[in-house]
Amino acid sequence: MTDQESPYIGYVVGGGLKNNLNVRLTVPASQVREGSFVVVESGDDQFYGLVTNLQLGATDPRFADEQSENRFPAHLASLLHGQTLYTNLEVMPALMLDRGPDPASPDYETWRAAHPEDKSHAMPVKTVPAHHAQTRNAHAGDVAEIFGNPLKKGNFIVGSTREHGHPICINLDKFVQRSSGIFGATGTGKSFLTRIILSGLIHHDRTSLLIFDMHNEYGFDDQATDTNQKVPGLKSKFGSKVTLIGLGAGSKVRGLSPDSNLQLAESQITPEDVLMLAGELNLRETSATTLDALVHSFGRESWFHEFKLLKNGALIEDEKGKKIPAPDSVAYWANQNGVNAFAAEGLHSKLGRLFNLSYISQKPPNNALQEIILTLEKGKHVVLSFGDHETDLDYLLVTNTLTRQIRAAWEKKTNDFRGKNAQEPRPLVIVVEEAHKLLNREMASQTTFSTIAREMRKYYVTLLIIDQRPSQIYDEVMSQLGTRISGWLGDDADISAVLSGLASRESLRGMLSRLQPAEEVLLLGWGVPMPIPIRSRRYDQQFWEELLGDASAGNQTKSIDTIMGELGY
Repeated sequence: MTDQESPYIGYVVGGGLKNNLNVRLTVPASQVREGSFVVVESGDDQFYGLVTNLQLGATDPRFADEQSENRFPAHLASLLHGQTLYTNLEVMPALMLDRGPDPASPDYETWRAAHPEDKSHAMPVKTVPAHHAQTRNAHAGDVAEIFGNPLKKGNFIVGSTREHGHPICINLDKFVQRSSGIFGATGTGKSFLTRIILSGLIHHDRTSLLIFDMHNEYGFDDQATDTNQKVPGLKSKFGSKVTLIGLGAGSKVRGLSPDSNLQLAESQITPEDVLMLAGELNLRETSATTLDALVHSFGRESWFHEFKLLKNGALIEDEKGKKIPAPDSVAYWANQNGVNAFAAEGLHSKLGRLFNLSYISQKPPNNALQEIILTLEKGKHVVLSFGDHETDLDYLLVTNTLTRQIRAAWEKKTNDFRGKNAQEPRPLVIVVEEAHKLLNREMASQTTFSTIAREMRKYYVTLLIIDQRPSQIYDEVMSQLGTRISGWLGDDADISAVLSGLASRESLRGMLSRLQPAEEVLLLGWGVPMPIPIRSRRYDQQFWEELLGDASAGNQTKSIDTIMGELGY
């Protein structure tokens, strides 16, 4: 019997909403896997759920303890086992759908009038199926009913069910409405999965992306470390839709020239940016007071430049031959402004790392920050590659400085749209690698990113964070993430962080810890109707042919008839 005929695999024998359903298997246990997507049919209702556990049982413990096959002929032992030994499934019910009476029934037309097809959708489970309700594997139609038809615009295939290969979609318009996260231990394919999601968003063309590419992976072509095969970059595939920016004048990305370069102006560095680097620069508690005094003395736009020009430890001799601070020294300024000279000199010394950064200049040739904002507003996408500037200091300073100004720009655009009938802002997704460096408990309150995660959804700005240690991200930020896509995680604290805030987290914990180290991910949260483990798409030539219809490869996209046939329609 084929999967298309949806054979029953068991029937409900117990359970509940809180403790999951118990389903007695009527097929060999080897045919069912943890994480299988199953359907329970009960009257007019259809329940959708995940297998979270398989449990061996016996009508009497003695039958399980004794090896009957050694005492009886094989056919008798098989019959005895069939009557005395069994396997139960634990099924986590997630959704239910009123499927109505049989279409051939005279009551069907009345039911359909009250339940139009365009308004029929699955809803959270509010009851339980009846005893002995039949259970079967979900077929392609069930998957499309819950996760969306792959042919519908905005539904993007991220992978397939592990058992039968049915395509699983996320709705990209819904995905970008809230911040999201991609997690997984090192080597689980986070970067490849991120490329797939970003490619889908660019192709869908409903949002703009700002990608902070710390390791120079997403712009130009790369090479896979395990297979040495070419990995296409977003710039290579999408051309002018993607603007690649290098950090610093004359910077190169993988030996190639970017579209433009980013240089920060000294006037764009704020005291808040410096305080955000307190841990990296080992600043003292007195630094905030000194910075306030600098702004008061030189102004918010000039303090950085003027403080940089001051000399640390410069002395002159007075009329009596006594050594005193020179007028252009840090100590002289401190004494004139009621600031502790030792604290000011200490701050100046520690800020030397910022003063010497090659991508910060007094008067850059252009306002690169404003150009980035204009590029994003036009519907294009920006990949900011850090090139050789890969220290945590570079990453923390640049990302926070850019994001702070972008946040202000989108807030203004949104307020103009709501109050002055201006054009609606284009949704923006800011993609952040190594997110725990910006969103840990110590940093979260100081960076712009935590504000975006909590509040900026109403201003059309959300985050896509990528990280291998979700447990190090501030729990308040994690709770704001809508869609979460996670590969295998070995640390229990990381697993708990990914599942935080979910009612079904205990049922999903084991499932997440037992994912295959590569290509398998758990998809859950706001962007999908129910949690499900999937086999993720491969980032290969076939992916590009299906997404773009890559004519250069001599192939076109599949026909509608072909895709519908594969889905079982």
